Parts: sequence; structure tokens; C-alpha cells
Amino acid sequence: MRRTLTSTTAAVLVFGLTACGNDKPQHNTTGDVSSSSSATSSSSESVTAREAFTGISASVNSAKLSGAVTAENDPNKLLGRPHQYTSKITFDDTRIPAADVSATDKGAVERGGAIEVFADAADAKARAEYIQTVTKSMPMLAEYDYVHGPVLVRVSHYLTPTQAAEYKAAVEALN
Repeated sequence: MRRTLTSTTAAVLVFGLTACGNDKPQHNTTGDVSSSSSATSSSSESVTAREAFTGISASVNSAKLSGAVTAENDPNKLLGRPHQYTSKITFDDTRIPAADVSATDKGAVERGGAIEVFADAADAKARAEYIQTVTKSMPMLAEYDYVHGPVLVRVSHYLTPTQAAEYKAAVEALN
């Protein structure tokens, strides 16, 4: 019975990771969702992931757009679904050595990160908390997650805390 329960738990955990796509969503290294705003502002309600990336990459020069997620290519099958992201992009960070991420797929969070935009702040926060919950017991899959209104910015664990802090500051500066 115990062995079956353990196998079932492991299967649920693997399914949860798969449901997040090949970008292996994870919790931030502090175990907390960094949230600079729990309410949406009128300017951030209509922001797209690409617009958020433009703002962030103006401050973090090592961030390079790597892809736009569409309903057709979304590995998570979440784009546009109820309470899920309304737009998403992926980006690479040139400070991450190619050798460290050579086994990952294009668009994987490990390569730099992803920006997911939701209809409201509550959905963005719920997604970040879900990612942390699913991977809490797997520190080798840690990532930095920053929520600002309806925007969730997921940043690779291959960056140092100081490097990731650049993203946090850029996210907090979003309108």
C-alpha cells in the first residue's frame, strides 16, 4: 500500500511538471513568490508579455527574446485558458553558459526565463505559487519568480542571486 501511494505521488508530481511544459517551472530560490504589487494598475492590465519584455530588457541588457508562445506552440496548453496566461514570451540570458543549458529545449526557463501575463494579479500570483508548490522538494530545479500585477517573470536558476536581482528591479519598474 505504501509503495503504491509513493508511486502515485511521484506520478502526480511528474504530471504536474509536465503540465507546466518543457520549461520546467520551479520555485524561486528563497521559496517565496516575490510580489511587488498585488493589485493591478490600469497600465499593467493591458500589457502584453512582449511589452513587459521590452521594458525589462531595457534594464537587463543580457536578456534576448527567444520566442513568442502561441496557442499552437504552447507546450503547456495554457495560453488563453480560464485563469491562465493571456500572453507569454521566452528569453535567453547571455550570461548563462551554453554548456549549462545544452540539454534544454529552446524556450526553456533555464536558458534565461519567461514572461507570462494574466488577466489579473490574482491569477499571476496563483500560477507562481503553483510552480513553487510543484517543485518545492526539488531545489535543483529552483528558479526566481517575480510577480508585478498581472505579470509573472520567471528567471533561470543558472543566474546568481545578484544577476536575478536585476530582473527583480526591472520587474518592479514596470508600469
